[in-house]
Amino acid sequence: MNQKEYVDWNAIESLADVLASKVKSLHLQFNSISTISRGGLVPARLLADRLGIKVILVDKDEIPHDSLFVDDIYDTGKTFAKILPKAKDSDHLIYATLFARKGKIIPKQVVYAQLTKGDEYIVYPWDRFEHGLI
Repeated sequence: MNQKEYVDWNAIESLADVLASKVKSLHLQFNSISTISRGGLVPARLLADRLGIKVILVDKDEIPHDSLFVDDIYDTGKTFAKILPKAKDSDHLIYATLFARKGKIIPKQVVYAQLTKGDEYIVYPWDRFEHGLI
């Protein structure tokens, strides 16, 4: 992952719209969103607004059965593997993400807005400070 792809806010808003549409097409009822603080907070808020969900659970030890899990990218699968045991109903956990890594085996529970082009590192607008862009 040597190359970086910088994603701007307009692209993020569009990806959030696509992701929200895909989640709505599942016809499932979510009463909360679960996420992790590193990477998932901003996408979680964007999806919560689009889906009308008022509760966002961050870094919890348990993911309720009616909670949508949101992250910024499905990459190596490590985050998915880490949160799956925390789900009350892991068979029905929906993992919504802005990007999914092209070439990876993506579990059926993962809903994504867009595949990456390859193995480039995605730099989000909220990561700009971390990458010396501010």
